[in-house]
Amino acid sequence: MASLGAENTATDQRPKTLADFDPPQKQKLNKFAFACSILASMTSMFLGYDIGVMSGAAIYIKKDLKISDVEVEVLVGIINLYSLFGAAAAGRTSDWIGRRYTIVLAGATFFAGALLMGFATNYAFLMVGRFVAGIGVGYTHMIAPVYTAEVSPASSRGFLTSLPEDIKYLSRGRGHQQIQRKKAKEMRSPTGNRR
Repeated sequence: MASLGAENTATDQRPKTLADFDPPQKQKLNKFAFACSILASMTSMFLGYDIGVMSGAAIYIKKDLKISDVEVEVLVGIINLYSLFGAAAAGRTSDWIGRRYTIVLAGATFFAGALLMGFATNYAFLMVGRFVAGIGVGYTHMIAPVYTAEVSPASSRGFLTSLPEDIKYLSRGRGHQQIQRKKAKEMRSPTGNRR
């Protein structure tokens, strides 16, 4: 017992080198995890872009479909309610077909909703498109952070799982910019009419 204690003190008193005082090395970012996180986070662009576009397109939708202010408000804000249905179904779906395929399904669902909204001829058809797009948004907001947390190493998990929120806000600004350009172009046209 006494010899064991003597061995421990002898190894603790070895001469220290300059390398002993260096800070611990930070792990490098896993490139595969970073690429997967960026791609999964791009799905958050759906909601941001939709909000940005709808904020400017609501004026034109109101004129074309001749709907009231209340109907415009419901049209713009209802996607958050509809996304609850997608978020509720996303857990079971991802367990059934996997996280990656659920992200693909979410993208396809949102695309189908965007097509329906683009071809809408009346308010009810437009709301059906918003419902389908809302399901896609709910899927993405539920699955993208989960998938990112699963593929990222512990040292960078916090940074990588915050990417969906950052991309959502960047895309919201981009969608709003496009609508503002369209408005400026219409104001410059000699007739001022839409083409």
